[in-house]
Amino acid sequence: MKIGFGVPVSGTWATPGNMVAVARRAEELGYASLWTFQRLLHPAGEPLAPVYRSVQDPVVTLSFLAGVTSRIRLGVAVLNMPFYSPPLLAKQLATLQEVSRGRLDAGLGLGWMPEEYTASGVTMAARGRRAVEYLHVLRRLWTEDLVSHKGEFYDIPPSSQDPKPVPPPPVLLGGTAPAALRRAGELADGWISSSRADLDTLPEQIYIVKEAAREAGRDPGELRFVCRGVVRVGAARDGERTRLTGTPDQIRDDIEAVAATGMTELFLDLNFDPAVGAPDADPDAAMRRAEEALEAFAPR
Repeated sequence: MKIGFGVPVSGTWATPGNMVAVARRAEELGYASLWTFQRLLHPAGEPLAPVYRSVQDPVVTLSFLAGVTSRIRLGVAVLNMPFYSPPLLAKQLATLQEVSRGRLDAGLGLGWMPEEYTASGVTMAARGRRAVEYLHVLRRLWTEDLVSHKGEFYDIPPSSQDPKPVPPPPVLLGGTAPAALRRAGELADGWISSSRADLDTLPEQIYIVKEAAREAGRDPGELRFVCRGVVRVGAARDGERTRLTGTPDQIRDDIEAVAATGMTELFLDLNFDPAVGAPDADPDAAMRRAEEALEAFAPR
């Protein structure tokens, strides 16, 4: 199982200098990938986790880090498709694939916050059908010289979009509902678990994705399975420890347990630790925690 690392995108530690420091150190230590996530809005009065209060744009962040790294892959988990028109996202990701010299992993999803849908001018109805059409159009824009499309959700007059990404970036789908898991197996290059995932359910979710791939005539062995590992380093009180929290030794054992589920990749994400990604967290202390985690969990 490959190991990646979440870069600073949430809270006070998400500064350009810290992004560069984490990205370069992760590359030096042999991590396979760097990851970001998206939060478009923080609705007033909503009791959301502190990590969602102040979040940098994931595509801009990865474009910035593409220029200060050379080997490590660059992933987003995930961009919510309905917030973009297909041509706009196709253009942005194609450019990011080019400036990163082919290192992009495009994690896509549908989102779950009604306020973000309202602000984006789209409805939450028929999200699954929208996703299927969206992926079809996205890939056509990346591979066909002339695209003409008139569908349920999107209309594109006969047009070309260049330059094409070479190769097109892998598309990994998020989502935990059975329909979303089946869609990943049928249409995507892999699946990404959510920040709220119960790690004990991963084998069942992987099974659904693989079965959908088999039924669609695809090779499930070619699919990637990426786990967002929400990490909190520190001693937990008796009876309160959850997976990927606790001492470094405990977390290393949990990483091995995730590998045994069939996940092909795991990235360690400290942004969801309130002591790191909250808007009132001490940025210096957050960076010290990140530097210690980078060293402690570096791939062997």
